[in-house]
Amino acid sequence: MPSTQKSSPIRTGIIGFGLSGRVFHAPFIATNPAFSLDLISTGSPERAAEAAAQHPGAEIVGSPEELLARAADLDLVILASPAHVHLAQGLAAFEAGLHVVIDKPFVPTVTDAKQLIEASEDAGKLLAVFQNRRWDGDFLTIKKLLAEGALGDIHRFESTFERWGGALRDRWQDSTTAEQGAGITYDLGSHLIDQALQLFGPATVDTAELTVVRDGGVSDDDAFISLLHDSGVRSHLTMSRVAGQIGPRFRVLGSESAYSVNGLDNQEPMLKQQQWPGSKGYGLTPKAGWGLVGVGEELTPVRTEDGAYPEFYAGVAASILDGAPSPVDPKDALAVVRIIERAHHLSAAVSA
Repeated sequence: MPSTQKSSPIRTGIIGFGLSGRVFHAPFIATNPAFSLDLISTGSPERAAEAAAQHPGAEIVGSPEELLARAADLDLVILASPAHVHLAQGLAAFEAGLHVVIDKPFVPTVTDAKQLIEASEDAGKLLAVFQNRRWDGDFLTIKKLLAEGALGDIHRFESTFERWGGALRDRWQDSTTAEQGAGITYDLGSHLIDQALQLFGPATVDTAELTVVRDGGVSDDDAFISLLHDSGVRSHLTMSRVAGQIGPRFRVLGSESAYSVNGLDNQEPMLKQQQWPGSKGYGLTPKAGWGLVGVGEELTPVRTEDGAYPEFYAGVAASILDGAPSPVDPKDALAVVRIIERAHHLSAAVSA
């Protein structure tokens, strides 16, 4: 994309200061000198107080509309809001002349995704979808092993992202429908599908099992999807909010060897504890958490690559300041939404 700004800081506003805005966006804007964090919108008094304490240089406003009305004071807006409002907020931001970062899930439908991509192109502004888990340390390790050919020809990729969420709570994730972009497949599935496509290329949905387990749930909280990639690799993707015990995070099976790793990348818990980029040990995985390469009982620990979430916003800055490509091509996000839509369709047909 053409360069639209010649100097930093990139004046930035964040819509939403829940988990996403507070943990996954604001720390990277605050610690990257290419940006300034100028405006934060939240309708929660508690979150407003938290935002003011963590980012005293930012002005806190009470609604997305207030923030977007101040578009002349900004260059970039980050939508850390629920998926069902991304389309309207994104269109308003592009109309106001802003670059846009949208948290995953991108939008609920392929139609919405195409509309936002077209609006971005018409405005000549950056559109980047926040797929931060492309910079998980374990995922980067798999990319390195594949580049080295350490496992031979891959025939199966297994990716599991499970949590124990407990009972339903008063939050949008538990009260919003899949048609609005809620549910575990839109949430964690957006990451797992994106990672699989990045590793092994385009794919079609072979099997989809999307289930509402918890009483009163209105969107899926447990899911399994099998993808068949054009490359011949099959990806088995498992995601859950109702898993009392969790499986390996990754298992990659090849003709020469295999790789497996347990646990989750530790950048999220560090960020929740306000150990932001630059903190001692940020992104490092202790040796006890390294994955294993080998066959049978002949297994060798492999150092996990350093987690690198800051790379996403480094890419955003390069796009805005230097005209570099978006760090996450929105057409990649469109491909993810297309697969999620297909998975919901297949699952509904089976259970009908």
